Amino acid sequence: MNKENQTKDDVSEWVILLHGLGRFRQSMRGLEQHLKRLGYSTINLAYPSTTKTIETIAEMHLARAVQGCEAQRAGKIHFVGHSLGGLIVRQYLQRHSIPEGSRLVMLSPPNQGSELVDLLIKFPLYRWITGPAGQEIGRGTESVVNRLKPVGIDVGVIAGNLSINLVFSAFMDGPDDGMVSVKSTMLPEMRDFIIVPNTHTFIMRDPLVIRQVANFLKHGKFDHSETG
Repeated sequence: MNKENQTKDDVSEWVILLHGLGRFRQSMRGLEQHLKRLGYSTINLAYPSTTKTIETIAEMHLARAVQGCEAQRAGKIHFVGHSLGGLIVRQYLQRHSIPEGSRLVMLSPPNQGSELVDLLIKFPLYRWITGPAGQEIGRGTESVVNRLKPVGIDVGVIAGNLSINLVFSAFMDGPDDGMVSVKSTMLPEMRDFIIVPNTHTFIMRDPLVIRQVANFLKHGKFDHSETG
């Protein structure tokens, strides 16, 4: 959908992109540029992933971005979140509604909690580096994932199964991307799910993943002919 070809009957579609824990908005730049070329308006959100709780980020930073889309009379507001970014969107949707037809794509999200965090949270250095949000994505009683309810929009999940960190992989159950197990990414209410041969760190830059994100935003499903 190119902006030049839009008619007055078309709705304005925005995409808010959220990077992962300890990352920066630049990590989502390639994906953002591709979506812009397809005619979407975008907000590549920079947020303090290592100094605030997930709820605070959702209610302050993401809420402000959504309000910006609403001010532009967005007909649909989509989200693409890498890892922690996807959980922030789920947290936001616990209290807020968005236009009908809006969608969420999650890239390597620890939807069931991270086995790796359960291990690392015991170490002060991990807690210091990752901050409050990094301590909320495990599987324990304090984990955010244990209190999030199903969201009311179409959700697509993309998981990676390529790891270059065999030490971390040894502590995870089944295939993983070096940081999050494939099993942990799954969400009961997800509409579609695919696995790609990529790592947690670089999954958002994979041309295949970028195409799949665009396909889900447009059609509400992935193109499984590309992934087998």
